[in-house]
Amino acid sequence: MKRGARMAVLTAAAAVVVLPLAACGSGDGGEPGSGAGLGTGPIDIWYSTNEQEIAWGEQVVEAWNAEHADQQVTAQAIPAGSSSEDVIAASITAGNTPCLVFNTAPAAVPAFQKQGGLVNLSATFDDAEDYITGRSGAAADGFRSADGDLYQLPWKTNPFMLYYNKTVFEAAGLDPENPQLSTYDDLLAAAEAIQASGAADYAIYPPATADYTNVNFDFYPFFLANSGGTQLIEDGKATFAGDEALETLELWQTLYAEGYASAEAYSGDMWAGPFADGVAAMGIAGPWGAGQFDGKVEYGAVPIPTADGTAADETATFADSKNVGLYSACENQQTAWDFLKFATDDENDLALLETTGQFPTRTDVPELAAEFLAEQPFFEAFAAAVPLAVDVPTVDGLAEKMQVFRDAWGEAVQSGSGDLPAVFGAAATTVDGLAG
Repeated sequence: MKRGARMAVLTAAAAVVVLPLAACGSGDGGEPGSGAGLGTGPIDIWYSTNEQEIAWGEQVVEAWNAEHADQQVTAQAIPAGSSSEDVIAASITAGNTPCLVFNTAPAAVPAFQKQGGLVNLSATFDDAEDYITGRSGAAADGFRSADGDLYQLPWKTNPFMLYYNKTVFEAAGLDPENPQLSTYDDLLAAAEAIQASGAADYAIYPPATADYTNVNFDFYPFFLANSGGTQLIEDGKATFAGDEALETLELWQTLYAEGYASAEAYSGDMWAGPFADGVAAMGIAGPWGAGQFDGKVEYGAVPIPTADGTAADETATFADSKNVGLYSACENQQTAWDFLKFATDDENDLALLETTGQFPTRTDVPELAAEFLAEQPFFEAFAAAVPLAVDVPTVDGLAEKMQVFRDAWGEAVQSGSGDLPAVFGAAATTVDGLAG
């Protein structure tokens, strides 16, 4: 996916060879959940199509295989499809998932679990709870399923921040080194100055399509920051019609009403393109943004603004996590679990950061990556934000519920007008009434 963009500031393999697709996954076929269980032996894994992640994965697999002649790992990038989630879901139905997918979206886990496609890590492996919580701390609780167990290992997180174009800011009479972007009023004042100066076409230009996932690139990071980390749905109820949510909704409605943001779909890369192309003065992205923007714009990054201004070390943000699922068609689940622990140990987690610029979901990132951060100080703020990063809620029917929100967004926010309490109050009622 483009959000896992290449990091031009980092060293990566110049050429990557993708291993061929295994003919019948890692299990013995059959219905989802029919894997043989805690055996040891060869396994298959999938990882992202991102070039740097493939380079990282190949190194990890090579190191493992060198020491485990009878438990060889065969790896490949996830097969092409409309989305990774669709490919995995189809593979679960066919009963031929690999043992591990290092690209499992937390939002998709409830659906995969309902399909019978995922192994309950907490219940299957005696050391799973201690290992996962020891590595990720309280962040692991955000990925628990409704039964309280973990069906995914928290793997990597990409805290979102607000990037800004220093050249545009200077042309607009704004301080390019110490921008005033702590509050919503600050953001609107900057947007007004940018518009008046003509230094950029728009102040900000998030993805404008109606796809539900785009909430993660406009409302959700700002709402998380403004609410201290409140998820879109908590305790089975929508939270996006409360006071803090309405403050965020009003901000975005104003951005669209004043022409500071565009509601038209961008013709290029809708996530990074407007900022990378200089069309927008600001953009919302994780640490991967550096690789998208290097050599294109001179940029800085600040924590997401809030209504009243929140200290950086208290500002929650969107995590944009990808986790690892162990799939139930796997015949040799013990090997898969042992390899998963190997792939997420100190050495390989550090290699993940150094190779991809993406942060492992663990409590000790600043200590683990001290040398890297000293050499790449731009990433220090992102490292500090890892413990504050919050993901989408792990609830049944999340895609449908988020789409209800996104439809209301198009009606009352991107339009630049609308009764926000009424529209989003009705949307929250709809979401609360949807079955999992």
